[in-house]
Amino acid sequence: MTFGGIEAQFTDLAKSAFSVLPVPYDLTSTYQPGARRGPVAIIEASANMELNDEELKKEIYLAGIHTADTVEADARGPEHMVEAIRVRVAEILDARRIPVVLGGEHSISFGAVKAMVDAYPTLSVLHLDAHADLRDSYQGSPYSHACVARRISEICPIVQVGIRSLSVDEARFLEGSAIPSFSADFIFENHDWTDQVAAHLKGDIYITIDLDVFDPAIMPSTGTPEPGGLFWRQVLGLVRKVSRKCRVRGFDVVELSPLPGIVAPDFLAAKLIYRLMGYLTEKKYKS
Repeated sequence: MTFGGIEAQFTDLAKSAFSVLPVPYDLTSTYQPGARRGPVAIIEASANMELNDEELKKEIYLAGIHTADTVEADARGPEHMVEAIRVRVAEILDARRIPVVLGGEHSISFGAVKAMVDAYPTLSVLHLDAHADLRDSYQGSPYSHACVARRISEICPIVQVGIRSLSVDEARFLEGSAIPSFSADFIFENHDWTDQVAAHLKGDIYITIDLDVFDPAIMPSTGTPEPGGLFWRQVLGLVRKVSRKCRVRGFDVVELSPLPGIVAPDFLAAKLIYRLMGYLTEKKYKS
């Protein structure tokens, strides 16, 4: 099964702009499990998209979308999984393709970012999420999904968007840090919020999107939903602006925990990925 259900001639790694890497892993999930089923649900939903993108007015898949073999779960612990993902993303970068990582829980993003920083030493990360994910350790692990932004901040700059849930320790850490963090309230209260976010980003960036950044009214299928989230056009407006200003070297979409019989969130995730691919090829590729 391939992303978009596209024909084999457009899935060859050697000829593709993108390599989609499924990571069905949720060992450190702490509320509702099921993110391990996210990659399959996204890929299945993607086969039902119109491949002609109505905003960009092109068939994005013609740039080539390779679907890589799944990164199998490592039961020894999340630190081993982080390393396995780092190796696989590095292989995609060595092939000069743009990695698109499908989660799985958010802890997997640290492995991808480690590979990205090795390849692009001046990299910054744009982090869209309902949760700050800035704990130093959670339930005995510094590699928990609740710690991923903290780990990323230790190896490269990070900018957070959509935050509306954090512990008192995370709030204190954030206050003493240089991390730009834009709450959901800030976004709803400032019409120029995308400009303010983009002002903190330049050059090479990686985007990590936890789907609970969206309001649960349109994205109920996450392990830790939070009210008061962003909506489709807000998220698209930000990633469009950033992709036009910066060099997006890769991205991930994580924390889809599919609900039986409810496919709209799966489809939202698939279309978000496809649209972001389109933004990344906008200046380089015309159908």
